Amino acid sequence: MKQLIACCGLDCEKCEARKATVLNDNEQRKKIAKQWSELNHVDITPEMINCLGCRVEGPKTLYCELYCPIPKCAREKGLSFCGSCPDLAGCEKIKAITDNSSEALSNLKNSK
Repeated sequence: MKQLIACCGLDCEKCEARKATVLNDNEQRKKIAKQWSELNHVDITPEMINCLGCRVEGPKTLYCELYCPIPKCAREKGLSFCGSCPDLAGCEKIKAITDNSSEALSNLKNSK
């Protein structure tokens, strides 16, 4: 499986936070922080937009690192991503992602 596919199936290569980190683009970080703050109704600062990907070494966004239940669940089950989980079809944790991203679900199903 491609390392830049997150545990949940999202493609980290397409993530604006990862792009801003790789390019060290502070203007992009400001834009993303504003968007994510409005979307999530929390205060996200540009300094928090620093991530190289869920399953690779390096920085992660605060949410992905500390709060997202998906990578935590995968680690507890000894899995590198949710596509190899026997409970994938009925998983409530992954549902919020796969209901909104057919690409994520496809990445999970096609990367077993």
